[in-house]
Amino acid sequence: MVAKSLDIVVLLKLILDGAGKTYAQLSRELGMSASEIHAAVGRCAAAGLIDPESRKPLRGSVKEYLLHGVRYAFPGRRGPLARGMPTAYAAPPLASQVALDDLPPVWPDPQGTTKGYALEPLYRSVPGAARANPKLHELLALVDTLRVGRARERKLAEEELKKRLDHADAA
Repeated sequence: MVAKSLDIVVLLKLILDGAGKTYAQLSRELGMSASEIHAAVGRCAAAGLIDPESRKPLRGSVKEYLLHGVRYAFPGRRGPLARGMPTAYAAPPLASQVALDDLPPVWPDPQGTTKGYALEPLYRSVPGAARANPKLHELLALVDTLRVGRARERKLAEEELKKRLDHADAA
């Protein structure tokens, strides 16, 4: 079974909201089909990232995967100039800690207000889901920092992700 980038989005949503939501609820909130979410949960369970019985993410395994694997499994590529929604180190929670010396990374989005270089999101519906859920936006931005950030930025993202994954509410 091959992991897909949308699996990360589903994992982060489950970490934030717990496993109590139905596939239909997750579908509405993430802008994915219920079958895509079901398949993502299955792939994550097969990879040892989700408990197959409870659908709860296994935080230790998720943390290890995010910190050491996501950068290689789903590398970010700098794209052309675009208008969009800030991500990675240009978005909260790292935006206040990182001085930008270049254009910020953005998810291309027609509703976006920031000009920067395009960074393809992990899934096409990410900008809308992030707009609706600021905590999800922060987690996705931290993951994007691991994907495209320089060493210092990645270190800040690692520390922040560890804090959030080690706490039950992931706030």
